Amino acid sequence: MSIKTFLASRVTQHLTDQQRLAARREKTDRRRAMRGDACMVDYFHDASDPYSHLVAQILPTLLERYDIELVPHLVAPPPDWAAPDREKLISYSRLDAERLARKAGLSFTDPGQQPGDGRMKLAEAALARAIEAGSFAEEAVGIGNWLWSGEGTPPEAGGDAATVKRAGTDRREEAGHYLAGTFHLDGEWFWGLDRLHYLEDRLAKAGLRKTNAPEAAIFPPPPLLTNPPSEPGPAPDLHYYLSFRSPYTYIAAERVKALADAYGAGLKLRFVLPMVMRGMQVPRTKGLYILKDTAREAHRLGIPFGKVADPVGEPVERGYAILPWAIEQGRGYDFALSFMKGVWAEGIDAGSDSGLKTIVERAGLDWKTAKPLIGNEDWKPQAEANRDEMMELGLWGVPSFRVGDFSAWGQDRLWLIEDALRGAS
Repeated sequence: MSIKTFLASRVTQHLTDQQRLAARREKTDRRRAMRGDACMVDYFHDASDPYSHLVAQILPTLLERYDIELVPHLVAPPPDWAAPDREKLISYSRLDAERLARKAGLSFTDPGQQPGDGRMKLAEAALARAIEAGSFAEEAVGIGNWLWSGEGTPPEAGGDAATVKRAGTDRREEAGHYLAGTFHLDGEWFWGLDRLHYLEDRLAKAGLRKTNAPEAAIFPPPPLLTNPPSEPGPAPDLHYYLSFRSPYTYIAAERVKALADAYGAGLKLRFVLPMVMRGMQVPRTKGLYILKDTAREAHRLGIPFGKVADPVGEPVERGYAILPWAIEQGRGYDFALSFMKGVWAEGIDAGSDSGLKTIVERAGLDWKTAKPLIGNEDWKPQAEANRDEMMELGLWGVPSFRVGDFSAWGQDRLWLIEDALRGAS
């Protein structure tokens, strides 16, 4: 392992250490209590973002349960570098928000298109007025319902949306993020319904849950394999679009395999080149958030993570040169998991022969046979074909999944894939 890789893995360990995070939280909470300061939680809302509309629906409940002061901000959509295929992102967000709303018992139906400019301007002006009046949590849902579904009467405008939105967007950027529907507290970010339970846990441990407030999360992570079939399969294949450079792909791997096994589905590994190796930008702000978010998800799931040897570039290509052969040997999943665990949890340098040898052999494969495969480019057409298919599904990132004609994106949407497998069984 090079000195650079060694030092980088130690830095990522430090950044993702959960004990260090807990100690910092305790120190912050003690200081706030000693000063008698209120707990200020920033919330960033984009009227054009359906996830923001879902979050708006739970704000009154959040404020009922926790002794916090909510500071709402109106923001613009994410910058171009955070939305590599904006049209697909916008379209998929509406579809995904409808699915999520059904699961959470909230209200949102995909209208098939974004609201018109006139409606959007009126909604933003109304939200800006509500922010200035201190009534955002009470008014945001009604404004969003009118914007997305036409329900109710047009809201009262009056706010300077351009100024309020510019200030909110600047505040989000200064604090180090790029998404909407997002909470910020003491340097930590909590996106949408999916990370709301982490914010609730944070507030509860700070002693901010109100007397008699329920302990159950407003929207806990949907469990998997709560009632799998007693006699699995046969089921349609589960297609797993993955990248060795994606930490979210890594923490999904064991759950994907468990779903396939439980329902008798064949697991098809559909590897694609990482975004950054396809010429797309992943700025430090985004990379750091993904790293920290993956760390807390991994911690919750009991998955080792944090000692990172970034495989971008040659290490990924070396792994992909071996993966098709590993699949032929019936060890594709074992090799993929060994590779990703090595680079995301153990600091193994997959760009070195010694590191890749360890990855190969513990997957039950022969290193002497695997080594000559390094450097071949036979895998490239398959990686491109996998990417093309993923894009045709309306998806653009990994991990993504397909069962029959149903597809979904994201490691926190595996409950949708289980629903699809259950329906096909």
